[in-house]
Amino acid sequence: MSDKIELRAEVPSELGGQRLDQVAAQLFAEHSRSRLSAWIKDGRLTVDGAVIRPRDIVHGGAILELTAEQEAQGEWIAQDIELDIVYEDDDILVINKPAGLVVHPAAGHADGTLLNALLHHVPDIINVPRAGIVHRLDKDTTGLMVVAKTIQAQTQLVTQLQSRSVSRIYECIVIGVVTAGGKINAPIGRHGQQRQRMAVMEGGKQAVSHYRVLERFRSHTHVRVKLETGRTHQIRVHMAHINFPLVGDPAYGGRFRIPPAASQTMVDSLKTFPRQALHARFLELDHPTTGVRMSWESPLPDDFVWLLTLLKQDREAFIG
Repeated sequence: MSDKIELRAEVPSELGGQRLDQVAAQLFAEHSRSRLSAWIKDGRLTVDGAVIRPRDIVHGGAILELTAEQEAQGEWIAQDIELDIVYEDDDILVINKPAGLVVHPAAGHADGTLLNALLHHVPDIINVPRAGIVHRLDKDTTGLMVVAKTIQAQTQLVTQLQSRSVSRIYECIVIGVVTAGGKINAPIGRHGQQRQRMAVMEGGKQAVSHYRVLERFRSHTHVRVKLETGRTHQIRVHMAHINFPLVGDPAYGGRFRIPPAASQTMVDSLKTFPRQALHARFLELDHPTTGVRMSWESPLPDDFVWLLTLLKQDREAFIG
């Protein structure tokens, strides 16, 4: 079974001067780089009506047109994994992702992922690129995600993400006392030596986060972060970059900070918090078919609430 893919996009000036395969990966982000490269070589992805090579340079204003068949991705298997569904209709699915659930199969996680669960819940989603997944949350990040159930819905959602019209707001607990909110505009790229990590670096992709303080504790802060862009590990990298890493973050967390004379329960909870304290709290977007603006909010998970409770008790015991 296959579905027809017909996409058209104009190359923005800021992408001009780059290779065709790199530009295509930006403009048609719902499709994998390898798939796009194959379509370019097959002549299914053209530039101003001409067939060129993946490595050829394209210029701002050029028109990319893709006409192809999306084959069913049969190597993925459906698995009956429970989903916390917040909203569902014929076009989209909004879920509240738990900690520990990997979004997409990869090395070390061949199955047991959100994608496998989606194939069981919506069998026809196998015909949608990446099973309708248009954005991701890290394995141990909790909260809201939207999934497209059709190619048309996916294309529209990806367009919204690229134009930054989707509102995504997170809450996190960071190490250190943040005095005020602010904006972080720092490019992010893959770490030069540790390839599983990201880092702020010159030449990275533009990344912008807006943060504000929700509540301060003796040695920690409850922070709300709104994404303007959506780079891999963006909040984790950005908060660590300004020296306020997330509690429990195994990659970017830095040294533990324990409030002086804290209770043993407080000490143990901070040292053993099993994941980065990060939750995708709020999601707002235009429905891909009706155009109606829709929003959802997810309650904080139990482990996050428990840690906030301990931090409040610690503050009240010493400050009042």
